[in-house]
Amino acid sequence: MIAASQVTAARYWAGPEHTRLAMEVSKPVKFRVSTLDAPRRIVMDLEDVPLSGALNDLATKLKSQDPLVKSLKISRSTPQTTRMVVELKADAIPKAFMLVPSEQYGHRLVLDIHASKPAGKIREAGEHTDPLMALLRKDIKPAAPQTNQKPSSNLVKTTINPKPGRKQDFIVAIDAGHGGKDPGAIGSRGTMEKNITLAIARKLKAKIDREPGMRAILVRDGDQFISLHGRRAKARQANADLFVSIHADAAPRREAHGASVYALSEHGATSTTASWLAKKENEVDLLGGIKLDDKDRYLKQTLIDLSMNATIDDSVRLGSHVLNEIGSINHLHKKNVEQAGFAVLKSPDIPSILVETAFISNHTEEAKLNSEAYQNRLVDAISTGLKRYYGGKSWKTRIDVADTR
Repeated sequence: MIAASQVTAARYWAGPEHTRLAMEVSKPVKFRVSTLDAPRRIVMDLEDVPLSGALNDLATKLKSQDPLVKSLKISRSTPQTTRMVVELKADAIPKAFMLVPSEQYGHRLVLDIHASKPAGKIREAGEHTDPLMALLRKDIKPAAPQTNQKPSSNLVKTTINPKPGRKQDFIVAIDAGHGGKDPGAIGSRGTMEKNITLAIARKLKAKIDREPGMRAILVRDGDQFISLHGRRAKARQANADLFVSIHADAAPRREAHGASVYALSEHGATSTTASWLAKKENEVDLLGGIKLDDKDRYLKQTLIDLSMNATIDDSVRLGSHVLNEIGSINHLHKKNVEQAGFAVLKSPDIPSILVETAFISNHTEEAKLNSEAYQNRLVDAISTGLKRYYGGKSWKTRIDVADTR
């Protein structure tokens, strides 16, 4: 008797014109996909796949604002077949395919649901000038969907800047905010944010390097200016598993105090402060003569192709561990992980957080930030939070499928 394939994890992501359902399975799955009308539905039959908690939970992850999917029902249609019925809000085209194991990933079954488009709009605007899409088309291999539909020549399996084979150490990239001609915020006593962040980053690196199985690298180890894109690139070059950006910003209100932790938000900031800080930090690149606006289209494509929401979820989880630890040594400006569009956090496959250690604009906190004792307590708290995340084994290299239409 052939053993059934188990669904061990399932993810869901919805964008303006594309919804993805992804299932991690213990071995390859035979499946069939068909479409029905009145009402509009996509039916996906999985052979020898029993119902499981992970599979059933997939239906609970749907969001009401999904423009394509109205509901998802999962049940046994025969003793050997599990059926997924996706009821649609609009006309859509399904594409289903298996992904072969790669690094930490095992077998994955993916169902992509694309909004129907006129034939003249099939190719992405700017396809020939988009460097990201040019990268996606390098060294591609056709996928092998097992559906009753004609396979699409546009589906390709590719790794985006794949990390080298799994190394022994878990690497944390520590980014000391600002530097060089960009001093960052300046306190009433003349304290420069760039000096505080570098001092804390160096201490944090020394602390992490003493932890078994962990190693840290500094994005900058001196007083130099590095663009926001350059900071992300250095983390990737170091094969980093996590990215932690250290800041000590100013706030419009002098009485503002406390520490905060931020993760990336695809849809904007979760508070007025987060929005203000993100805008302020993102403008730093203008000092280096680099515009960020023209990269928005590329970022959006990355968010779709790499299912970046999974990385954002991991970032929030990481940030929660760090925030809980910092709350034991300092007042928290916000009790939960905030989310904003910080450009420095936009690595598509590295969980990334930004830590506001304290407000340098607050007279009392400026003194704290200059205190060796406070810096040491802060480093201990951040390090403990990172270790809790690392110990939870919730990280993994992300390799996904790109649709190069």
